Amino acid sequence: MKLIPQLTRRTSEASAAPKAAGAPAARLGWLDALRGIAALVVALHHFDVLRMLPFGGAIWRSFDMGLFGVMLFFIVSGYIIPASLERRGDVRAFWIGRIFRIYPALIAAFVLSMMMLPDGDDSVELLRTGDNPASLVANGLMLQDLLGVINGMNVTWTLCYEMVFYFLVTALFTRGLHRHSGPISVGLAGVALLAGTAVGTHILNTELGSTRKLLLIVTPLVLAGLAGVLSGNRRLTGAGALLLGAVGLVLVTLNSRAPAFETWMIFATMFAGTVVYRAQHGQLARIPALLACGFVIVAGALVGRLYNHGAVLDLTWSSGWKAWSVAYLAAWALFGVGFLLRERRFPKVLTWLGAISFSVYLLHIPLLRTIEPLLGIPPQPSSTLGKIAWTAIFLGVVVAVSHLMYRLVEMPMQRLGRRVQKAVERRRPVSPAPVPGPRSGAPAEAEAEATLTGAGRT
Repeated sequence: MKLIPQLTRRTSEASAAPKAAGAPAARLGWLDALRGIAALVVALHHFDVLRMLPFGGAIWRSFDMGLFGVMLFFIVSGYIIPASLERRGDVRAFWIGRIFRIYPALIAAFVLSMMMLPDGDDSVELLRTGDNPASLVANGLMLQDLLGVINGMNVTWTLCYEMVFYFLVTALFTRGLHRHSGPISVGLAGVALLAGTAVGTHILNTELGSTRKLLLIVTPLVLAGLAGVLSGNRRLTGAGALLLGAVGLVLVTLNSRAPAFETWMIFATMFAGTVVYRAQHGQLARIPALLACGFVIVAGALVGRLYNHGAVLDLTWSSGWKAWSVAYLAAWALFGVGFLLRERRFPKVLTWLGAISFSVYLLHIPLLRTIEPLLGIPPQPSSTLGKIAWTAIFLGVVVAVSHLMYRLVEMPMQRLGRRVQKAVERRRPVSPAPVPGPRSGAPAEAEAEATLTGAGRT
């Protein structure tokens, strides 16, 4: 097949030169705006805003708001995460940054949620599964949805896919294969089309007889891999990255909760986001990039039509194939609009929402469940004015609390992460030539590191 070799074809030296960068705010604003929109849509999805609209039922049958938000986050994450790693050229620095970006906010959200949620609420189940050690370990690894363990918070299933994406991107980078985003995205979309629903869920749990046995195998492997990528030693970094990549591939292939077509389309979508980045910055010719992204987009629409029926709907949490496919296409359409407008300045409210989007994602359901009994809801308000007021109260509380968590937890912990990176580098400098292959020369745009967020169960 002639298409595959073309997908990694490099442009000429002239076209490969970085283009003149615009103003930093304009350059970063479009990514923040997309994250802000995605976070808002996800929050409104779990708020069940469609129930308040005159034609909400028809919209629900034709468009899945949650999936739209998830896929938009996946595309943005695929666009920027590999760029962040390649800009640094330092696997250890990348992983320290990721750890301080995600875990402090996640831990704070768990603590805050368990403190404020009313008795009997099931939106946070971290210590309510009947096997608390397994729950803590699996959720601590951020692999719970791939280990047959209940999500500690019902929205964190998407973070498992982001974690595996980190594994794969790191492994590719250490082997000098990170520029092959085109064929990788096409190949994964092809797997999604062929696999469909053929692969069962949680095969490893069944074969091993218990979740604890699986955890006893996976946990030391993941910890050994993380120790390797955090070591700063060239050989240990490469070995650790390969170990993490292998564990991730095994888990998503044999033990995903989601049906096979959705699992593989998630990763195809993220790598297609990387394709967009590479084409924009002259690392990949435009025509092969368009062909790769086009194939992934078409495959994403087709898998919904082919496979999202019947009992599968209980795994995708969608109303039908049309809702899945339309939402997937809409996520790409909005990303495309944002990309075309990337040199423009976006409204500050959207870029602000993008900055607090991770906190919005983590907190919106616990806050909803906390506010509802205080206001005597359900039942939902029946008047138009009541519906508007209830929606405004919900969104106001969510963005206010999320802003506080962003300022008090996320920002300080990210600054601490940068200080830790510098201190570690002084004490244990990275071995010379830490990874094979050239660094990408990613521009400052990669500073806007996206943390994937998404919708969970309603």
